[in-house]
Amino acid sequence: MSIFKSIEEAIIYISGAVRRIFGPSDDMYPMVGVSPFEGDIYQESNWSDVD
Repeated sequence: MSIFKSIEEAIIYISGAVRRIFGPSDDMYPMVGVSPFEGDIYQESNWSDVD
């Protein structure tokens, strides 16, 4: 393999990585928005009883 072919393959490899990093996202997350909190409300700390 010639040196020019090796350089060409290295440039293609690096440019593919740069394109993936800086290109548009290909994530397939659902567009659901913000979810409301449905947990228990924190009442008070148990540390107030400890002296």
